[in-house]
Amino acid sequence: MIHPSAIIHPKATLAPDVRVGAYSLIGEQVRIGPGTVIGDHVRIAGRTSIGARNQIHSFCALGGIPQDKKYHGEPTALEIGDDNTIREFCTFNIGTDEDVGVTRLGNHNWMMAYVHLAHDCQVGNHTTFANHATLAGHVSVGDWCILGGFVGVHQFVQIGAHSFLGISAVITQDVPPFVMVAGHPAAPHGINSEGLRRRGFEAEEISAIKQAYRKLYRSGLSLEQAREEIALLATGTPRVQLLLDFLARSTRGIVR
Repeated sequence: MIHPSAIIHPKATLAPDVRVGAYSLIGEQVRIGPGTVIGDHVRIAGRTSIGARNQIHSFCALGGIPQDKKYHGEPTALEIGDDNTIREFCTFNIGTDEDVGVTRLGNHNWMMAYVHLAHDCQVGNHTTFANHATLAGHVSVGDWCILGGFVGVHQFVQIGAHSFLGISAVITQDVPPFVMVAGHPAAPHGINSEGLRRRGFEAEEISAIKQAYRKLYRSGLSLEQAREEIALLATGTPRVQLLLDFLARSTRGIVR
């Protein structure tokens, strides 16, 4: 299952059924779980751990050092979970000691060609990144988010769960959960109701989220006033509480 032209460091740890394509390079501190397939011409370096059943396509570069002038060789890491598809030419960097020191990609993510995850990014589960979607350093992305092609996200931005970022959107502030944004700079365009229905949200839950969105974006209220109104809606509605919790921890301000 290992192509004879592949170069694998003798100290790398690969599950017995891992497949490695032609001319791929796997470094000393790399660990790869069962069922994972590495394509041709892939480079995996650094302290990189990759879980089970991942599909990593040709010309990816995973575990490279951060594109950060403050990085001076600290022993940071890249962690990739299970069941991810990582298409051609993706670049995922290790973390820095300026943050948690680990760049993470969760489980069941679909990463299309040329996606870039910079140092210390934290990406959840079941996300979709279209071609050329790019995260600067220290960005967090919640579960079930969709990033359109050529989306660019500024460093330290938080992207809330179930949000939808339209093609070529420029994201310089936090995007709350459930919200659809598009444009340059990005602006809100309602909630991702179709995505929520597909994921099994009840009609009552979607209705409550829509009410919260109107409080936040259509009522003319200040952000603090909107949070107070949303807190009333969140009573007994965990989905709305997710939005309220996000607003409480936002540090860059939200797209509004």
